[in-house]
Formats: sequence, structure tokens, C-alpha cells
Amino acid sequence: MMVMAACSPAVPEEATELGRTARILPDNGGATLPPNIAPLNFEIQEEGEKFVTRLSSRSGEEIVVGGRTVDIDVDEWHQLLASAVGDTLWTDVYTLQHGEWQHFERMANPVVGDSIDPYITYRLIRPSYVNYEELSLVERNMQNFDERTFYSNMPLSQDGNGQCANCHVPQRQGQSGRSQFHARQAFGGTVFINGKDISKVNLKTDSTLSAGVYPAWHPTLNLIVYSVNETGQVFHTLDPQKIEVIDYGSDLIVYDLDNNEVRSLTRTGNDYESFPTWSPDGKTLYYISAHHELQGESIDADLDQNYQSLYYNIYARDFDPTTYRFGPARLVFDAEALGKSASTPRVSPDGRWLLFSLADYGQFHIWHRSADLCTLNLGTADAPDEQGDLNSPESDSYHSWSSNGRWILFSSRRIDGNYTRLYLSYFDSKGHAHRPVLLPQRRPQHYGELFRSFNAAEWMTCPVGPSPRNLEDALRRDARQARYAGSALATPETEETAPEQRITKQNFHNIYEND
Repeated sequence: MMVMAACSPAVPEEATELGRTARILPDNGGATLPPNIAPLNFEIQEEGEKFVTRLSSRSGEEIVVGGRTVDIDVDEWHQLLASAVGDTLWTDVYTLQHGEWQHFERMANPVVGDSIDPYITYRLIRPSYVNYEELSLVERNMQNFDERTFYSNMPLSQDGNGQCANCHVPQRQGQSGRSQFHARQAFGGTVFINGKDISKVNLKTDSTLSAGVYPAWHPTLNLIVYSVNETGQVFHTLDPQKIEVIDYGSDLIVYDLDNNEVRSLTRTGNDYESFPTWSPDGKTLYYISAHHELQGESIDADLDQNYQSLYYNIYARDFDPTTYRFGPARLVFDAEALGKSASTPRVSPDGRWLLFSLADYGQFHIWHRSADLCTLNLGTADAPDEQGDLNSPESDSYHSWSSNGRWILFSSRRIDGNYTRLYLSYFDSKGHAHRPVLLPQRRPQHYGELFRSFNAAEWMTCPVGPSPRNLEDALRRDARQARYAGSALATPETEETAPEQRITKQNFHNIYEND
């Protein structure tokens, strides 16, 4: 047996059994763990004069830590996890009170052999609704606590001319070295990263609603489908959910990076398409769409009053990679028939499962307490599985598959209902999501002291290439203008509406500017 000890405490030989688990912060008891995650440091929130914690596996290896704060050595932690793969990591907490040791009920964490991707990226933002100062795009090493800000909007937000930096999205979990993010307002444009190379493009054309908003990289081609959205905010006076973000107009466009061309995929006046995503073979595009007939003269006033009746279903279109053309839309999941609304569909890397969020209405589910994560078996098309172990009474939304398809990274407001934090859940071969674990931090008090939301997180297999300075320099340069090249459909569809005919908000905030 190998014993790894910090602070050289001794596990009590005798202790009174308390028959309950210890109160700890954060509490990840019961969560399934990968073999390469950072240590689950925690703070014991019990009365006591002394504290001893033993983490052990059935093989006999253990780590013993003294003190209220359990700060685990990274290397020792990974050795212990390796010994527990396919079995269980046990945690025993002891406290000394009035000269007598007490033992809390043992906590168990299953450990699986499927690893997580070594990095994630996310946006760190204050949930301020109208301002977007101090936005940062952050890269985190999931195997330890190393993190770095690879882009901040502050250096280019000067003299009252602010900049919003939007979500960073990689192609195929970063395996190709390609990724992108948007900058809006000052020095605006879409930034494309290819290894250490950087380019900046203006995707807005006279024939499209806006620049690209929510991207979907084709898994192998230099092709991205975007939604183009014009969104606005409505503030509640009584509803504890505070705010409603409404899409007053949206379409889908296709951007060909090699030819710097934008094509329209949808240009419909009464349908609102958003959140595209690809199948792993690149032959099918999924997205959400809601239908709404204008009831008055203004779509703004209409949707402000009727936002709760906007239901999004999930659709798909076949794609021909030789012609770069798309086929007709087909319904994949009819959420409206259930009185629900679907958003952010994502297909698992093996192509078997469609993961999406489901709420009472709308598409910006980060604001909806009713939002839960569901899976749909694409092979059987059975009723969706609501994945009870994954969800909470608060909003559970934006999600990303790991490259091996065994881990789901998602955002949740389950701690306090106000701030989004990141969780990861094991997704087994039978399609069941296991109890999630909160993203580990070195200091257990981290989340209580950080008044920021973790936004639009994505798995990454390798670090982001360029330095912050190189990204700043690239953004200072003029953007290359994309060319409009017509429709991306194999057969043109009717009832197309040109952007200038649509009645939309003139001053809008994208939802990622307000999370």
C-alpha cells in the first residue's frame, strides 16, 4: 500500500459514527469522475477543533489531509484516481470535538476510464444586462488549475468606445487547430484562428440581417453555418427570472472561408431559425426554428406581448459536401406538440444522440428556470430522455460534447439561481448522463467570491494558439469584407423575405452580451 500524506496527519483509530455525510463546499459527493480531472478540493463546513480527511481507493492507496480546507496535491491526486478507475474513490471526513473524534458517513465517487479533453474555453462575464465591460475569453487546463485569459476586451475598449467579445467556438473540439470568436462595436469583426494564424472578416452584407452570431463549424470543411439574429431585451417587473431576451428576426447563412463568400440558407419572414449544429459526418445540419405570424404592424410589440407562445422545434437539412448545397428542411423533434420549446441542439461524436435544452418557451434558455437538458436517440426517434441526474430546479443550458462523446460540459445556475457555473457529466454508452461534478477550483471559496458567469463553454483538445497581444493586433486591423453569393439551397424555396423588408429592433444586444 502506498500512502500519500499532506501535513502528515494521522487517521483516528477510533471514532464515533455520526450516520450522515459531512457538510462540505463544494459538495461533489456521488459525482462520476474521469481519471484526469483536477483535484476536487473542498472545505469542511462542520464544527471541530481538528479535521482529518482520507481519500482512498479499494487498492489501498490513499491521501490523508489535515485541516478544514482539503487542498490536494495534483500529482498525488492523479495517482489515486488511476488506482480507482473502474471502481470508486472514497472520502472519509473526521472531526475532533471536545476531545472525541467523530466520523461522518463515507462519500463515494465512481471513477471511469474515459478521459475528458484536457482544455476548455469559456467567456467570463458580469450578468449586468446592459453593460459588457471586462469581458474575457479564458482557457482552462482541466487536469490542473492552470488558466489564462487569451483575449480581453478591455485593451480595445477606450475613450467610451466599448467592445463586446463573444463566444469562442472551435472546429471539432479544437482538433483541427481552427476556432473563431466575434468582436462587436469597437474594432468589430469575426476573428478566425488557424493554429497561430489570425484573420478578421466582416460577415455582414447588404443581403443578410447581421454578421454571424451562433456558429456551427463543418467537421472537416472550411465552412461555417451561422444564425444571423436581431435580438432585444424585455425586463420583467414581477417575474423572478428578471429578463426575457427575444429574437425579433433570424435566418441562417453559410460562410465559405476559402472563397470568402456568404450564402443565404434561409430568408423567411415568419420563421425564426437559430443555433445550427452539424452531424459528425458533416452530411446533416440541425437547427431550431419557430413560426410566428405577425399579428399587428410591429413585430417588436407583437413578440413583446406574445413571447411565451414562441415554440422552437428542431429541424434538419441534408448537405452535399461536393456541391456545398443543402436540401429541404425536415422536422426532427416537435417540441411544440409537447407545449415546450427546444434550443441549442448538439449531436454526439458517434452520431447517436442529439443533446438539447428544453424549456416552456423561447430559445434563450439561460434565462429560463424551466430549462432542462434532454437527449434524443437519433436511431430510434423515441421520446426524449429528460436526463434527471443532469438537471436541477434552476436553469441548465448551454452544453458541449467532449471529443470522445463520453462527457458533457454544461452551464447551470443551480447554486444560487443567478450565476452560471460549469459542470461536467459522464454520458455512458447506454445514453445515460450521470451525476455531474462542478468544475474544480483550487480554492473552495472561489465561486462564492467570483461575481462572474461562465458563459458558452466548449471542450478543447489543445490550447488556443495565438497570444493575447497577437489577437489584439489582428483586431486593430481592418476586416476583410465577405462577398454575398446567393442561395446555398439546391432548390430555391418560396416565401423568402429580404432583410430590408423585415421590421426589427434597431438597437439590440446579442444574448451573449447579456448572460
